[in-house]
Amino acid sequence: MLQNDAVGYLRVIAGECKGRPLKVPERRATRPATELVRGAIFSMLANLTENWDEVLDLFSGSGSLGIEALSRGAGHADFVEQERACCDILLNNLEQCGLADRARVHCLPVERAISFLDKTYDIILMDPPYRREDIGLFLGRLAGTRLIGDSTWLVITHSPRVTLDERYGQVVLYKERRHGDSVIAIYRKETS
Repeated sequence: MLQNDAVGYLRVIAGECKGRPLKVPERRATRPATELVRGAIFSMLANLTENWDEVLDLFSGSGSLGIEALSRGAGHADFVEQERACCDILLNNLEQCGLADRARVHCLPVERAISFLDKTYDIILMDPPYRREDIGLFLGRLAGTRLIGDSTWLVITHSPRVTLDERYGQVVLYKERRHGDSVIAIYRKETS
């Protein structure tokens, strides 16, 4: 069954799982972050923080961002993806990389997940569907949760056709970079 649901592969870029293939869902709406974008994200994060204990991967798809974080030393990752076929592929990718014991997969909408996840994360990774235009509204809701603490780094990849605000509540834009048809936006909680 998995072969019918996956048509391509990505590779883990660095860390303990470097070079391992990750299956990618067939759905055209699922657009996994390219190797260039993933490399840029983790290069930026490596210059910002050494704390990778708790990672949250929202809109996980195949899990490529969260798996990359685990491969690079993250202690634990929670993955949130609503599509059942993607969740199955994600679980398989975690097993194939030997990372399932450091991960939890929540197969449900991100809006529902942020209402019950009850810890503060060090890094939150988001790669929402490019066609999703309400990502700013979601960021506003996310900014008001305890998932984002004073030392949390929030990383969002999005289409350059989507404009995000510089501020969502106490969460403010720290840095933004464009890579091809993707924008990487890094947010941080404003502290007094």
